[in-house]
Parts: sequence; structure tokens; C-alpha cells
Amino acid sequence: MDKFPRQIKYIVGNEAAERFSYYGMKSILTVFMTTSLLMLEPEAKSTYHFFGSAVYLLPLLGAFISDRFWGKYKTIMTLSVVYCAGHAVLAIWENRMGLYFGLGLIALGSGGIKPCVSAHVGDQFTKSNKHLVQKVFELFYWLINFGAFFSTLLIPYTLSHYGSHWAFGIPGILMAVATFVFWMGKKYYVHVPPTGKSGGGFLSIVLEAFEQRKIKKAPKFLDNALGKYDEKTVEGARAVVRIIKVFVTVSIFWSLFEQTGSSWVLQAEKMDLMFMGMKIDPSQLQAWNPLMVMGLIPLFSYVIYPLVERMGIKLTPLRKMATGMYVAAASFLLVGGLQLVLDHGGKPNAMWQFFPYLVLTAAEVLVSITGLEFAYTQAPRAVKSTIMSFWLLTVSIGNLLTAYISKINVFQGASYFFFFMFLMLVVSFLFTYAATKYQVQDYIEGGN
Repeated sequence: MDKFPRQIKYIVGNEAAERFSYYGMKSILTVFMTTSLLMLEPEAKSTYHFFGSAVYLLPLLGAFISDRFWGKYKTIMTLSVVYCAGHAVLAIWENRMGLYFGLGLIALGSGGIKPCVSAHVGDQFTKSNKHLVQKVFELFYWLINFGAFFSTLLIPYTLSHYGSHWAFGIPGILMAVATFVFWMGKKYYVHVPPTGKSGGGFLSIVLEAFEQRKIKKAPKFLDNALGKYDEKTVEGARAVVRIIKVFVTVSIFWSLFEQTGSSWVLQAEKMDLMFMGMKIDPSQLQAWNPLMVMGLIPLFSYVIYPLVERMGIKLTPLRKMATGMYVAAASFLLVGGLQLVLDHGGKPNAMWQFFPYLVLTAAEVLVSITGLEFAYTQAPRAVKSTIMSFWLLTVSIGNLLTAYISKINVFQGASYFFFFMFLMLVVSFLFTYAATKYQVQDYIEGGN
């Protein structure tokens, strides 16, 4: 069976429009804060990353609501309305209060639906077509970047020529379109029901294990929950814990990657922005990332991965991710080199950022796409949204770290980028070690 289920087009269509909405809004945040709201650079960078942290922290709430009460479909539809409201606030209310309130609503809406959408697309597959899961996540990610590419070109231009009302309003319109497209597929979806209040969610199992640990004193902590919960249910919680141990180090990758919208934009503002007689908007340079992703996904899938396999090297998901983390460190070596030139009075052309973008995007393909698929396959049905939310939590922690480093403002100039490069190298070693201890599982609907 080599065709995707017909309902997939509604989910990936929704994702493309939603990502246009999100990345369009996000592409202009740093410039909007420093120019329109007159924030200093350290404050703008920390605000940008605190927002990013909230977006990727709130999937925990979305997963909890989805897995226990509403199910994925209702959670996505309800929080999408909140998401649209956040864009409306940013478009109408142009001051700091409007910024914080609007970003809060967007964080709740965007963050809340994140684990549900990615898990919902996986729910549409069974054992008979599970071989297509990797391909659908690659398509999923390709369309995310399709939407992001056009938005990071259009929205900065809109901000420069038509002002913030339209620049934030257009992403709001696209979010409304995304919600409508998702609703159109309602009757075709496989709807996995929520577990209910007593259904054995991850948190309830952990709490039960804490309550019983003094009585039972089981060799393995979560085994203390056995009795109230059966072996299959407790195994779901074990799956979450196993993957958390591996993914905790991925946070540092996101600490680097998310800076394309903050420190890399601020670096570009100080560079020569003229190219072929035209002035480039520094925010538009972010469009390189989604454009490169669209090119690198098929390159890796159909050329690089098969070539490496033919060389006798088995490319497991964890090996791909480990490689990507080392590659990410190399991108900050390059962008740090550009900053050294600026620190010593030079003014290189902003197009030189092409090379660190290319290296970081290759790292993204290795880490992010692989991690999205891997996280889904490592979870039993009852905790799929939960485990996806923990994958997204790594992005939250990474943003939080960058926000903190930016706020304390210890590292100046090139030393800022080199600090993150060395941190990434150290954590890459730790990830490689943790990956060697991980026992890979395979949970696909129809076989749980």
C-alpha cells in the first residue's frame, strides 16, 4: 500500500497554512521590537526567546487536554481559535501590552496544538501502511517549510512598506484558513478517543508510583503503579521516561537553531545589506532556511542516506540526530567568524550568512525531522501526544537558555557565538553516549 490515506491532505494543508502564519509573525518580531517598540537588543532577544520557550512549553498542556479529555481533533479546533485571536491582538494593539498579550495567546494556541497535529497525522496510519510514516513526516516537514519560506519573504516586506497592522494581520488570516482546512477533513479522520480522567495518563501513573513507592518498593520506580494500572498502561509511561533521557540533550541544539530569528538577524543588520543593487531586509535572510530545507530533504532521502547505507553504515534515527548536533556546532563556528570580522571593523555582505544557514539547515534535517518521526514511533497510543509534547519541550528549554544568556549579557561579539558552539560540542558527546544506551521500540497503531 503506497498511497497516503486521503485525510492526510487536510492535515498537511492545515500545517502549511499554520506555519506560514507562525513563521511570518515570528520573522518580524525582533525587528518590530527594536524599531517600533524601541527595545534594546538584549531585551528584544530575551523576549523573542521567552516567547519561543512558551510556545514549546505549552504542548504539555495541549497534550494533557488531548490525551485525557478532548481528543486531538477538538483540542486542535478549540486552540486554533485562540491562536487566531492572538494574531488579531498583535495586528490591532501596537504597544508593549498588546505585544505581550498577543504573544501569550499565540503561545497558548500554537503550543497547545503542536503535539496534537503531529500525533494526529501519525494516527491515520496502521501496520499495513506504517512504512509510509517516514515519508509523511518528510512531507509534513517539507510543507512546513514551504509555508515558512513565502512568509519570511512576504511579511518583512509588508512590515517595511505597509506597517505592523498588515504585517501581523496577514498571518492571522492564514491561521483562519488553516483552521478551516483542518475542519474540512473531519469526517475522514481516524479519531483516537481520549483516555478519560482515570485513563492512565503519564502524569497520573507517575503520581500513583510516588504514592505507592513506600508500600511496594518495586525495583523500578514506575512499577509501583502496577495494580491500579495494568502492565501495558505502565509501559506507556516507561516509554516516555526512556525517551526523555535521550532527548534532554537535544535542547541545546534548539538553543542554537532558534537564534536565526534573533542574534543572526541582529548580526545581519550590521552587515552590508546591498546585493545586486537591491537592499535586503535582514529579516528576509531567514527565508534561506525553509528554502534550503525543501531542497535538502529530498537530497538526504534519495542521495545521501542511500549512499551512506551502501557504504555499510547503518543510519539509525539516533545516529542521524547525533551527526546533526555536531553539524550545528559547525554553523556557529561560521557565524562566529563573520562576527569576528564585524568586531574588527569590517563590514562583510549579509549574503555571507548563506553558508552558516546551509550548515545549520543540514543539521535541522538530521535532527528535527528524524526526531519528530522517532518520538512518534517510541510511544504507545495512550501517550503519543504526551511524548510529542516532551519532544517539543526540548525546544522550550533551548529557547529559555538562550533568553537567559541574552538577558545577563555576559558574552559580547564573537564570543557569544563561540560559547554556544562549544556548548553544542559538549552536549553532542553526551547525546551520543545516551543514544548507545537506548533500547529502540516500535509503536504503530494496530500493533499496540
